[in-house]
Amino acid sequence: MNLTNIGTVKEILSRHGFSFSKGLGQNFIINPEICPKIAENGNARKGFGILEIGTGIGVLTAELAKRAEKVTAIEIDTRLLPILDETLSEFDNIKVINQDVMKADLNKIIKEEFDGLRVAVCANLPYYITSPVIMRLLESRLPIESITVMVQKEAAQRLCAETGTRESGAITVGVNYYGTVKQLFSVSRGNFMPSPNVDSAVIRIDIDRRYRLDEDGEKFFFSVVKAGFSQRRKTVANALSSQLGIGKEQVYTALTENGLSETVRIESLNMEQLIKFSESLRRMK
Repeated sequence: MNLTNIGTVKEILSRHGFSFSKGLGQNFIINPEICPKIAENGNARKGFGILEIGTGIGVLTAELAKRAEKVTAIEIDTRLLPILDETLSEFDNIKVINQDVMKADLNKIIKEEFDGLRVAVCANLPYYITSPVIMRLLESRLPIESITVMVQKEAAQRLCAETGTRESGAITVGVNYYGTVKQLFSVSRGNFMPSPNVDSAVIRIDIDRRYRLDEDGEKFFFSVVKAGFSQRRKTVANALSSQLGIGKEQVYTALTENGLSETVRIESLNMEQLIKFSESLRRMK
C-alpha cells in the first residue's frame, strides 16, 4: 500500500470518514523519500525499539518497523486507530497506544515495550506542541539514546542555534543541557497534505548529558533560564529580580564572580557561563 500517494491517501481517509484536525496540527507526508530518511537517521535498526509520537496514517511508522526490532507509537486521535489497523496490517512489530504523550507514563511504556532493547524516539511533531514534547522527553530522563523529529523550520533554527547568540532561546538551552542537537535536512511545505503555511526541518538530539547538576541545582538552573528568557531584552539582573525576586546585588555579585558584566543579557551567555553563574547565585541564597 502506497501511503504517500495522494489518491490512495484520499481514498483511505474518505472510506473512514476522516477529516483533518487543525487543532491537532495534522499534516500527512506525501513525499516517499522523507520517512525513509528520518528512519535511517533516527536509529531505526536492529537492536533498537522506536517510540514514535503521532502516527498520521502510518507512513513513518511503517518505515520504522521495516528497520527496527519494534515500534510503539503513541497517537492521541482515536479516529486514526481503524485506519492504522488497515495501513499497518502487514507488520507484527508495531503497537499503537491511544494516549496523550503529555500525560502518558513514558518510563512505564518504555520499560514494558522495549525490554532488552536500546531505545530512540522518532516523530513528525505538530508545530503547536514541539517544545513541550521535546522538553518532556528530556526532563523525564528516559532511557533513550536519541530524539529525531520533524519540526517547523523556525523551531529547528532555534533548537540548533548556538547558546550565547541572539538566535538562542530557553528551549535551546534546555536541549543543550541534555544533549547535542543538529539539523539533518529541510522539508518544504509542498511535501504535506494538507500543505502547511511553513516549511519544516528534521533535527536529531543525541542524549549525552554532559552537564550534571544535582536535583536542586538543576531545578534552580532552569528557573533562572526561564526567568531570564521570559524578559530577554532586559539585563539578567532586572529579569531575575522581577521574575524570581532575587536581589540585584546578589545577581551582580554572581556575575562579577564569573567575569561577566552587570549589564549582560541572558541571550549572551553560553552554556558554561549560564551553569557557573546559576551555581554562584544558588550558593548565595
